[in-house]
Amino acid sequence: MSKRSESVEEYLEAIYKLSHGDGAGGATVSLLAAALQVSPPSVSEMLGRLRATGLVEEGNGRGVVLTRQGEREGASLVRRHRLSERFLTEYLDVPWDEVHAEACRFEHAISPEVEARLAAQLGYPRTCPHGHAIPDENGLCTDEPLRSLAELEPGQGATIGRISDEEPELLRYLASLGLLPETRVAVESVAPFGGPLLVRVAGAQYALGREVAGKILVRAR
Repeated sequence: MSKRSESVEEYLEAIYKLSHGDGAGGATVSLLAAALQVSPPSVSEMLGRLRATGLVEEGNGRGVVLTRQGEREGASLVRRHRLSERFLTEYLDVPWDEVHAEACRFEHAISPEVEARLAAQLGYPRTCPHGHAIPDENGLCTDEPLRSLAELEPGQGATIGRISDEEPELLRYLASLGLLPETRVAVESVAPFGGPLLVRVAGAQYALGREVAGKILVRAR
């Protein structure tokens, strides 16, 4: 297989992510345009090219899905990206709100041999710094089923599993509160009429809006 262009790889990765994980569904033109920050006509043009090369096909009524070949390539790209994020945070101390952009550059340059060495050096991590599953070398990827912090009742405790939105400003805010994956958090109270949650983490209390709490996914144990 010849090397894909970076543009094609970015689309395959975006379609893969929209088809897996939290709120997974079809990869529509509008969702891809938002994810890649390009115009809808540009998305439509690229999808035509991806169909012609056998990487995507029409979904069941909503957007496109990856073919078997597209799924393999998409999983490989996501694996390289998330391994790169792990390397950047653990070895180079790059803040978790900055690693996405840097990993986007790394993932296109990593060879299969370097990918294997990187995974071994990192101890074969199962998730990226934000808690999303890393596909294995065979392309298998299963995000742990979690619920949002906003769904918990007063008095319930949980462990943060992942952050569904990797928007840098949100990640900086959560880091400032210590709300990171594998951190224990407890809901102290929930304000009525859609008001904020009062949560406790590491001995401190914080009020979190429902929108932010909805992006913190937890396992209640």
